[in-house]
Amino acid sequence: MTPALSGKEAVGERFVLETMRHAQQLTWQAVDAIAQAIKPGMLESEAQARGKEILAGLGMDRIWHPLLIRFGANTLKTFKQRSDGDPVLGETDIFFIDMGVVWQGHEGDAGATYTTGADPQMIACAAAAKALFMRVEALWREGVSCAELYRYAAEQAQAMGWKLNLDIKGHRVSDFPHAIYKGGDLGNFEQPPSAGVWILEIQIAHPELPYGAFYEDLLI
Repeated sequence: MTPALSGKEAVGERFVLETMRHAQQLTWQAVDAIAQAIKPGMLESEAQARGKEILAGLGMDRIWHPLLIRFGANTLKTFKQRSDGDPVLGETDIFFIDMGVVWQGHEGDAGATYTTGADPQMIACAAAAKALFMRVEALWREGVSCAELYRYAAEQAQAMGWKLNLDIKGHRVSDFPHAIYKGGDLGNFEQPPSAGVWILEIQIAHPELPYGAFYEDLLI
């Protein structure tokens, strides 16, 4: 069933909640396929180019926001910040993928962090971003406001031993392009967010070492 949405959650006539779920699933398949193709010795730019090739072969409608792949210290960068240089992925390293792809006229957006090698802190950092997302997602299911979601996220990140980047607070999605209906950040939306139209983003940093982790998914 497609919900009746308005205001900052307005959608187009083509919007179907189940198609958003389908777009979510296809986007995660694409993230996993690109992650499997990224190997130590690759330049960050090479991984980005390979990722675009993979997306082109998966039957997407189009990319709606640029494919972003970050290696090493660049995992601390936000979406709008440029990477420093063009680092090579090490044998023991950390990287994340962030992509926004349109499938059947609906926007998918997902991101996750991966590691190479067996560094326990890097592995823990990647796992913590997803674990924190899941904690916040569970609270969302209780119908709380966006402000409370990110207050809780910051509290939980600190308790887990990580630093939450509060400049990253999620955003709208819907049938493409969502921007012609309404936009805005999840963190600035005052009501409990509805299912199928918001992306929850979590970005954390290691408290001492120069890297972090990212995880995002559709709240549905």
